[in-house]
Parts: sequence; C-alpha cells; structure tokens
Amino acid sequence: MRAILYREIGDPSVLKLIERDVPEPGPGEVRVRVLTSGVNPTDWRSRSTPGWPMQYPEVIPHHDGAGVIDAVGPDVETFAPGDRVWVMAASFGHLTGTAQEYTVLPVSKVRPLPDDASYELGAALGVPALTAHRALTVAENGPRRLAPKALDGRTVLVAGGAGAVGNAAIQLARWAGATVISTVSGPGKAALATAAGAHHVVNYREGDPVAGIRAAAPEGVDIVVEVAIAHNKDLDLAVIKNGATIAVYADDRPTIELDILSNLRLDVRYQFLILFTDFARMAAAADDVTAALRDGAFGAGEEHGLPIHRFPLSETGAAQDAVQMGAVGKVIVDPTA
Repeated sequence: MRAILYREIGDPSVLKLIERDVPEPGPGEVRVRVLTSGVNPTDWRSRSTPGWPMQYPEVIPHHDGAGVIDAVGPDVETFAPGDRVWVMAASFGHLTGTAQEYTVLPVSKVRPLPDDASYELGAALGVPALTAHRALTVAENGPRRLAPKALDGRTVLVAGGAGAVGNAAIQLARWAGATVISTVSGPGKAALATAAGAHHVVNYREGDPVAGIRAAAPEGVDIVVEVAIAHNKDLDLAVIKNGATIAVYADDRPTIELDILSNLRLDVRYQFLILFTDFARMAAAADDVTAALRDGAFGAGEEHGLPIHRFPLSETGAAQDAVQMGAVGKVIVDPTA
C-alpha cells in the first residue's frame, strides 16, 4: 500500500511517498481503508517547526479521516468490515496517521459515519469539530456535553466563521440551540458563515462591528469562540455579558496585553484550550459530534459553508502548503488518487 512518511523536520520536501505492507489490526483495533484524509494546521506545524519533537523516528501524518472498516482485530464487537467510519486523533499517541491507504487504530478513535454523511465531511470533523465542541463547553455555568437544547437561551459569537473550526462551531452551536453570531472579513466569507447556519453575520472590516453584534445580541454574548484574541480582545469585551467566557483556541500572535480593570468589571473568563490533553474528554466530544451527524446537523461543501479542496496522496505536501497559506474551507487528501 502507499503511504506518506517523513523522518525529519523540514519543508514539504521531507514528505516521501512510500510503499509499505498493509498493517494487521491487533486486539481492540480495526483497519480502516482510508478514503479521505483531513489536513489541519497542526500537520504542517509539527512537520516544519524547528525544535518540534517528533513522536516517532518515522511519522505518517494527519489526525483526521474517513473510510470503511476493512478488518477487525480480536475482541472487537462494535464494528464490522464494511462499516463507514470517521476517525480522530489518529497520530496522537499512536504511530500512524491517515495519510495512507490503510490505517490501523484502536476502536476508541473510530466513530460511525452515517450513510447520508459524505467521506469529505467525515475527514472534516476530528480536530476542527472537537476543538469547537471544547470551546462551546468550557463556560463556568455551561454544559459539558452538547445535545439539542443544551445551549438554549445562550448567544455564541464565533470569530472567523468561514474557517474550519469556526464552521464546526456554528453548526454545533446551532444544533445545541444557541443563537449564533459570526464575524468575518468580507462578503464571500459572510456567505459561508451564513451557509453554515449563523443567525447573524458581521463584517468586522466595515462600519461598526460592535454595534452590529449588539444589534443581534442587545444583552451581550455568553460565549466567544475565539481564533484571534490579540486582535479581537477589545471587540470581545465590548459585546460580552458579565461572566461570559472567551474560549481561545488559536492566534498567530505570540502575546496579548489585557486591561485588568476592564476584565475585572466584566468578570470575564478566558479559557485557552488545546485538544490533546484529555482523551476521555475528546471521546465524549466525539460521541456528541456523532449524534449531531445522525441528526443531520453537520454538512461539508460550499453549500454548508465549508468548500472542499482535494489533493491526491502524492501531493500531500501541496495540501499542507494550502492549509499553511490559509485556504478557505477544508483541505482533503485522497489516498485513492
């Protein structure tokens, strides 16, 4: 079978297309024929950042993907050959990712993919959907799990609703009953955030974005799903309720300066979050995401606010470059091509 592998930190040239034996599943494991492999920023960062420790001497990248169960190991009763699945955290604490034709994973990292959900959608879940779930469940007085009505009566502001995490946050928050507002940088991205399900979309580069958000949420915002806190901190403070949570999952800037008195007056909670610290919490989030899938609350493609960009396995480097350059939507590697 074909696989992408790298043995050193560096630019995309370190990614090599190789042939290797099809792996066999062990106890509690399944083998998945990978039909779509999702690319995330963590993939190019972990491959290219100097000093970033490699987990293994050889790395097959990509955490996310979707496909069909090809074989099951001993003691596996929850899946059978032919089952459609999506996978998460494939290369977290595990030797092998999804940038290959077959991958073997413990059943804890595999979830059913409903028949009406595309493989592109399955590969778009994983890191983005679980990050969005975490951001929506860290409020001090909020739910720890998501389900219909879990966020009833709450208003969620999603910064960057046209991004992969932003798109997932909009879809999950709407499924859970929240009123969803999203900020975007232009009309094209506004159309994507609206397609994802945002009730209100505000272009932060035009007019008065604070007034636009306050018009949609006169009493203020309960939760902010934040991708650029250093840039957006003043906007966030101007639109949140007292006791609101700002859930920060990314920022290209390395530092932030906060006005202590303003934050004290608002009793604001900042939650900086990263996925790969508590697999039990990730597993629970994956169960909630699967429930949303069954309810038809998730979609992928431009009609759902998430354009798909496909690359063959041999162009995995170009796919990772596209993510690094800020491709709008979801970048997918096709191991069958």
